[in-house]
Amino acid sequence: MDIILLLKALILGVVEGLTEFLPISSTGHLILAGDLLNFNDDRGKLFEIVIQSGAILAVVWEYRERLARTFAGLGRDREANRLVLNLLIAFLPLAVLGLAFGKAIKAHLFAPIPVATAFILGAFVILWAERKNHTVRIETVDEMRPMDAVKMGIAQAFALIPGTSRSGSTIIGGMLFGLSRKAATEFSFFLAIPTLGVATVYQVYKERALLSADDLGMWIVGFISAFVSAFLCVRWLLRYISSHDFVPFAWYRIAFGIVVLATWHFGLVEWTAH
Repeated sequence: MDIILLLKALILGVVEGLTEFLPISSTGHLILAGDLLNFNDDRGKLFEIVIQSGAILAVVWEYRERLARTFAGLGRDREANRLVLNLLIAFLPLAVLGLAFGKAIKAHLFAPIPVATAFILGAFVILWAERKNHTVRIETVDEMRPMDAVKMGIAQAFALIPGTSRSGSTIIGGMLFGLSRKAATEFSFFLAIPTLGVATVYQVYKERALLSADDLGMWIVGFISAFVSAFLCVRWLLRYISSHDFVPFAWYRIAFGIVVLATWHFGLVEWTAH
């Protein structure tokens, strides 16, 4: 068992879990962490996708009662049907655009410098959104209509740009579209289940030739660390949004992006970006 490899898996799992549901981009952090850990080859990139399943399970576990009621009520309960329909609608824009432009995006934008730039630009969007006066039309996820789901799906599609943040796009987009902070955050959590789940299954199937029984220990460590850290993060974020905004995350994004750009410019870190 390669201890160094397991340590890398542990670090990346924690990074995934802590950043997946915060508006700071898990993909961006994983690209940068993988670069620093020299684990950014095809095998490492597949690992980063697969450990998302740990973060998905954290959301499923946190909302297990709500999800169980929803599945049990499908076809009979109006609220259950509406939630599933809204999630399907919101999932489609990213799925369609991802299939159409995924290869081009990975070829040109999955690198530290584009990610750092997206970090900074996304931060200014958050600062702008938080300074706007929001008229809340929708207090809970159950009040959402299909057109609200369409808007949330379009917002999530911006996350195809690495460094943008899937959760940040959906939460901030939801607030701009009239959702309460709590409703936007919870819908972002629910939307992560089909979005990350389908992406994980698709990538595993597509890159199945890279799978090896020798990597089982690495997968287990990454999955568990992603699950634990994501579960703690989801619990914390639900408490945080009850009395705080996302401005601190915007300043973090700016500082982090500047550090990456500065270390690249002065040659302090050999980032793989051009």
